[in-house]
Amino acid sequence: MFRRRAWAVGAVAVAGLCALTASSTASAQVAGVTEVAVAATVPMVAADAAGPEERAETLVGRMTTAEQAASIVMGHIPTTDAAAVNAYMAQGLGGFILMGANIPATDAELATLTASLTVDPGLPPLIAIDQEGGIVSRLPADDYAASTTLKSLPVADTAAAFSARAALVAKSGITVDFGTVADVTADPSSFIYGRALGTDPQSSAERVAAATAAQEPVVASTLKHFPGHGAAPGDSHHAIPSTAETLDEWRAKDAVPFVAGIDAGASLLMFGHLAYTSVDPAPASLSARWHEIARDELGFDGVIVTDDLGMLQSSGLPEYADPVANAIAAVAAGNDLVLMIAGSTADTAGQIVAGITAAVDSGTLPAERLSDAATRVMALRLQSSAASAEWTLCAECEPAG
Repeated sequence: MFRRRAWAVGAVAVAGLCALTASSTASAQVAGVTEVAVAATVPMVAADAAGPEERAETLVGRMTTAEQAASIVMGHIPTTDAAAVNAYMAQGLGGFILMGANIPATDAELATLTASLTVDPGLPPLIAIDQEGGIVSRLPADDYAASTTLKSLPVADTAAAFSARAALVAKSGITVDFGTVADVTADPSSFIYGRALGTDPQSSAERVAAATAAQEPVVASTLKHFPGHGAAPGDSHHAIPSTAETLDEWRAKDAVPFVAGIDAGASLLMFGHLAYTSVDPAPASLSARWHEIARDELGFDGVIVTDDLGMLQSSGLPEYADPVANAIAAVAAGNDLVLMIAGSTADTAGQIVAGITAAVDSGTLPAERLSDAATRVMALRLQSSAASAEWTLCAECEPAG
């Protein structure tokens, strides 16, 4: 039912960071990147015969409907106040996304902030960030190669850059990177062009797969924005971009990088607010048909997360004016984790939780759909908390090559 993330020890080339753990370590050299040793522990099965999926099912089965609803909400408040974010997460939310307003001046302050997001040390939330590098970058220390140059460099450069980026993210106490853009376009006027890793399906697929494989031993990586912005002109931050591209055309072009990333083991798949009208007139994020395609045709069995639901409101369309209704529709369509940023207040996540709970209680949202979503999110939380490393600056590292 779920993809088990590969937390086995792996060789990762990272600039200036070193992971020190009780387990064995490995090292690798990539031209132009500092050699370091990185290690990750195996899943939490030694102390418990059940794996993360089985443990997740048990934990979710013991939850109330309201607790399940809270566990599938990834919220946000714009502050660096550790006490404030701790109080916010006490609602039982399953995750938190760090935006620019959450990044303090020093690494130590950031570590304090991310640590404060955990209310129950036995079950940390998913802590996410949009760390693509380059155009979209929250962490100021990320000066590694990004999409603007990687699309014209050898695939090995993408692997090296995202290995380094993943280590920087993990060092900050962050467990999920919404950082792999699998959209593909050759149109420089497209808002996604500068963020895409390739200009054609094959070159994009190779780099998406490399970025995914490089990140997964360290953080949970995410493919975005399914089913692909490249075919749909317009910026989904302000509108619902649409395309008449057919499903067969999509399979031959825009699907290719997503398939490569899924096959490489991506933990999350982010659904975009864009419409392929020949497949479904609704935005993909609210389309049961597109979720069916992702699950049944592409074989993705990880966590499906919405793009920021606040973007639907920002479209100005009256049918998307209610953030609670948008969240309920997103879960009903097949999303496991709902993300809310734009227009969100300290109360919005709680309102979404209450709305999802009421929808289940009234029968408009099947209880099984909520339970399935909560179980997938819980399994990822357990897997992410099982992989840990103690990060420190690698003073003895020397540039390779």
